[in-house]
Amino acid sequence: MFVLFLVLTLTASCRGEVELEDGVAVLTDDTFDEYIGSRDYVLVEFYAPWCGHCKSLAPEYAKAAQILSEAESPITLAKVDATQQNALAEKYKVSGYPTLKFFKNGSPIPYTGGRVAEGIVIWLNKRIGPSAQDLKSPEDTKALIDQNEVVTVGFFKDQSSANAAVFLEMADSNDEMVFGITSDEHVFKQYSAKNGDIFLFKKYDDKLVQFKGELNAENLKRFLEDASRPLVSEVTIASARKLFSSEIKHFLLLILSKSNEKSSKYVEALRSIAKSFKQKMIFVTIDSDVEENEAFMQFLKATADDVPVMRIIHDFSNLKRYVPKSKEVTAKSIDKFVQDYFDGKLERHLLSEDLPEDWNKGPVYTLVASNFDSVAFDTTKDVLVEFYAPWCGFCKKIAPIYEEVGEYFKDKDDVIIAKMDATLNELEHTNVRGFPTIKFYPKGSTEGITFEGDRSFKGIVKFVESGGTDQSEEEETEDTPQKDEL
Repeated sequence: MFVLFLVLTLTASCRGEVELEDGVAVLTDDTFDEYIGSRDYVLVEFYAPWCGHCKSLAPEYAKAAQILSEAESPITLAKVDATQQNALAEKYKVSGYPTLKFFKNGSPIPYTGGRVAEGIVIWLNKRIGPSAQDLKSPEDTKALIDQNEVVTVGFFKDQSSANAAVFLEMADSNDEMVFGITSDEHVFKQYSAKNGDIFLFKKYDDKLVQFKGELNAENLKRFLEDASRPLVSEVTIASARKLFSSEIKHFLLLILSKSNEKSSKYVEALRSIAKSFKQKMIFVTIDSDVEENEAFMQFLKATADDVPVMRIIHDFSNLKRYVPKSKEVTAKSIDKFVQDYFDGKLERHLLSEDLPEDWNKGPVYTLVASNFDSVAFDTTKDVLVEFYAPWCGFCKKIAPIYEEVGEYFKDKDDVIIAKMDATLNELEHTNVRGFPTIKFYPKGSTEGITFEGDRSFKGIVKFVESGGTDQSEEEETEDTPQKDEL
């Protein structure tokens, strides 16, 4: 089947039709309407070539295309370079990258699924078929279990019963998991199931977990999250959103090099402790050898020279980070790190760069954590601060515009234009969630006003001169920097 996948890719290119890259159709302003109109189901990614999140999604998107092709699915995957195909970007109101839309019989709906191949396929299949596959034989059931990493099966002799309805409603609302339902007596016998049983099958840790307790939507949702979550997960940029959106807000992250022969030893030590804290904390590993994880490591304030190294994060919305007192990675040191954290014995870890000697010599001042408050909260000055990340594509695009803004205000004694590398400097009072984030601190106030207007020279200048009140949007162009988002 994979050979067929490659042949179809090459054949389409040779015919001069819509180009395929790794099984994904490359659409343009000229080919989009015909392609969408001739197919029932198409998922379209609007991307920017320089976007970091788009680069992370690319291999997963291609893998999803291959999975669908091998399954002979009627769903196809396509992509549009929104920086080049301006008419399409404007028509579908693309303001961030990547933006994904699912076209069902030509009508678009927002894509709300995951960013890994399996999650993409599950979300798409649920949009065109039943939320739970009707399993009519042991062979059907085994095939479904074998084909998926995680499968939840409900055993209901009467699929119109109240309990079956709860199960099916959950299957319909959960876009990240595969569900099956059966009334077949042979399937019941094969898995020693009783009427009303719900089993979660998985290819890791405990291979089968049974739901117990009162069956209602809340209890079933909690069971699915807990039972499907591995003791230790390997996280990537693509899978991070799902993992870190859990109801559990405490995370231990072990950054290691998988090429190190001791890496499996570190993971086993982590796994041994994770068993005791599964209901309170999520344990994950990050491979420092993977290039795309560099941004992740910068966020965690760790370098390749530090590994193996641990961090605890409390609630990714608040970005509170904790560092162990010992650099040792053993079951004993991990256990102490976690116990000290939950006992309140650790202080939040905040970073600051050294203050450069020439920090205030140019049109754009350089701030670090140690001098931020004295500059930004100066009651005699209006201060504009850009919080940026060195790896952020949008930050790089806005840099010359921001420098121009600094030049414009450099002779005004009561205005300061400044920037701070938010990956190397942290503030107790300010959490930055996206890059670039621009805040205006007016005279006499320590409350920053977040700039949400047009990121052009004119738009930023109007914002400052209005005292932070003018957030008007200008007409967007392909050169107008936006914001990195998933």
